[in-house]
Amino acid sequence: MENIVYTYDKTVYLNITNACPCNCEFCVRHNTDGLGDMGSLWLDHEPSMTEIKEAIDAFDWDGITDAVFCGFGEPTCALDKLLETAKYLKETRGVKIRLNTNGLSDLIHHSTDSAERMAGLIDSVSISLNASDAEKYDAIVHPSFGLQAFDAMIRFTKDCQKYIPKVKMTVVDTIGEEEIEKCQKLCRDNGIDLRVRKYIP
Repeated sequence: MENIVYTYDKTVYLNITNACPCNCEFCVRHNTDGLGDMGSLWLDHEPSMTEIKEAIDAFDWDGITDAVFCGFGEPTCALDKLLETAKYLKETRGVKIRLNTNGLSDLIHHSTDSAERMAGLIDSVSISLNASDAEKYDAIVHPSFGLQAFDAMIRFTKDCQKYIPKVKMTVVDTIGEEEIEKCQKLCRDNGIDLRVRKYIP
């Protein structure tokens, strides 16, 4: 499958699933079918590990030092494949690996150990915060898990701090200055770095 590994803004990304438990107001999937050098990031089926490894092997990794799990779905929906793929990349390409996630892996898999399982495989994680409380988060992100999703995402982020070297949360600048300030305070109170991302329509 040619749309598993793609590049965008000189960064290599892995698109391993289109599944996602959220329907964010600002999701790029509402506006385009592809990013970077990829015509479409919609997968016609959930790729097997064999297909993922074949896509990795077919890609030119010369000079590439980093890879990011981020596509048209939530990467942790395919958590087992994500971890196996990260292990394969470490063993065969020696790259540093970042995970972009909504932070709902524990709810997705009815578990409490998602972050722990990533130890030694994921070098950095970026979790989408996007709102300062559960009600606002629910209104923007529309998680299938309802209001419990916000606290689960915060717990996951704190767990990541125990097992992953670099952890940050992000918000999109469209939420407004007042809400951004509240998110900054939430992150400061929890010892988490926050990045404000520019919305790309």
